[in-house]
Amino acid sequence: MTIRKVEENKKQYLSLLLLADEQEDMVDRYLERGTMYVLEDGGVKAECVVTDEGGVLEVKNLAVEPAAQGKGYGKALLDFLVQTYAGQYPALWVGTGDSPSTVPFYEACGFRRHHRVKHFFLEHYAHPIYEGGVRLTDMVYLQRVL
Repeated sequence: MTIRKVEENKKQYLSLLLLADEQEDMVDRYLERGTMYVLEDGGVKAECVVTDEGGVLEVKNLAVEPAAQGKGYGKALLDFLVQTYAGQYPALWVGTGDSPSTVPFYEACGFRRHHRVKHFFLEHYAHPIYEGGVRLTDMVYLQRVL
């Protein structure tokens, strides 16, 4: 398993990016200004994009190929980010929908709920977003101290 930084042609991973953020214009808002990493293990299994949000590092996108989910690739990317950016940022944030699948995953990876942005998905997405059978309305921010 290797993790490498992607410097150019980040959109070649669009199908994977859209697994985590299904509206392309939302991905476009952070993709080029963000730092992208891909995890390879006999091919690309996962990707993440992080951005500097005023002194805090934020995971804007984290996605694992459906056939590779549940094998530790997402956690490996988060652990890589913690090791890579410890000492450079006070915390790592992630914003996600309040769904029964993503919030417990991040909590299991050492993140704790920090704050909520009411109606984020209603105001920023052109269509309803569902995850795990739940319609997403608010953005839940979780934080892991670095």
